[in-house]
Amino acid sequence: MITDINHVTFSVADLNPSIEFYRDLLGMKLHVFWDTGAYLTAGDTWLCLSVGVPQPADDYTHIAFNVREEEFHEVCARLREARVVEWKKNSSEGESIYLLDPNGHRLEIHCGTLATRLAELAKNPYDGLVWCSGSPKS
Repeated sequence: MITDINHVTFSVADLNPSIEFYRDLLGMKLHVFWDTGAYLTAGDTWLCLSVGVPQPADDYTHIAFNVREEEFHEVCARLREARVVEWKKNSSEGESIYLLDPNGHRLEIHCGTLATRLAELAKNPYDGLVWCSGSPKS
């Protein structure tokens, strides 16, 4: 049985700008780097950057990272000042900014949890929504 996400790996064309993006703009902790990769963390989430040929998805596929509500606007201002590309405007519960990393990988910086999302769905359900066993409305 799967218990958690172990790590996320992104292929990157150029390691240094990617390290700067994740460490300096997003505030992740850099642990090690070498000629073709790096390991960083955001809380307990381990991120691996691996030099290669990035081919990011061109759909809604993305990774969402948490940020505390009191820091959200500061993070957004820093990202916009750095002219990071925003690929989508938020239309769901919780504050979010959707952005591209230097290699075109789609990211979201989000304030909220699954519990806050489910509470919002209880008030405003998606078309065809089905509550499963153990969920708030089951």
